[in-house]
Amino acid sequence: MTAILPPWIVLDSLLHNWLLEDIGRGDRTTSALFPANSIQGTAKWIVKEAGVIAGLPIAHRTFKLLDSSLSFIPQVPEGKLCEKGEVIAEISGNFDALLTGERVALNLAMRLSGIATLTQKYVDKIADLPVQLVDTRKTTPGLRLLEKYATQVGGACNHRMGLDDAVMIKDNHIAAAGGIAEAIALIRNSIPYPLTIEVETETLAEVETALQHKADIIMLDNMSFDLMRQAVVIIREKSDRVKIEASGNVTLETIRSVAETGVDYISTSAPITRSTWLDLSMKINN
Repeated sequence: MTAILPPWIVLDSLLHNWLLEDIGRGDRTTSALFPANSIQGTAKWIVKEAGVIAGLPIAHRTFKLLDSSLSFIPQVPEGKLCEKGEVIAEISGNFDALLTGERVALNLAMRLSGIATLTQKYVDKIADLPVQLVDTRKTTPGLRLLEKYATQVGGACNHRMGLDDAVMIKDNHIAAAGGIAEAIALIRNSIPYPLTIEVETETLAEVETALQHKADIIMLDNMSFDLMRQAVVIIREKSDRVKIEASGNVTLETIRSVAETGVDYISTSAPITRSTWLDLSMKINN
């Protein structure tokens, strides 16, 4: 699967605001040393620990917002597993743009590379099985588009981007509506075509009810491996159309056992919520 960034018309306002947050009323250090557009220079980005690279197009665009003539040339493709010390980008342009944009560009690439690195570890655990890893809506406010892009770079699929992408009937919806049957009936009469309906289930009885009322996707939430296997058999015997998703307490140690139950998808927030930043640095060439 190819990771696809949203268009710049969507991302530029985010990058612009993040630059404003860091620059404030001006980069006091850089502007005192290098008046705008006064001195040209070159720099390189270096990986300080092994990991999967993500976010180089974002970094490029960040610098471009400060200096449209700046050159940012990636030395590796997105998604490459790089070793410590590897040069991943060569940059040339005005020193004021290079130094003023350095922190924002690096922060974004470090965050996204960390997510891609951990995502790939999860994906590698199940790569030989007919199941796909998907992310969740547990993302950093303001960073969802980019964090979900990073999971794609790492080899995962995106779950819904927001509440308007699909219907997911969760435990609190079920409790408030009075049950799975009631929730599906109310929702089916109001949602537009072609939205799908996913139902979160915790018991085999709930799985049976979701099947009876023609849910498109059934999530097996926090079930034991044995219960998941039973649920998969029940669903497959009654429908080859319904997709099965497993979720809850997915770790690097458990993900393969979850996949072996026969589900179609495994959703987890871990690649985003449990990842650490990948250490990168920018060095000005002397």
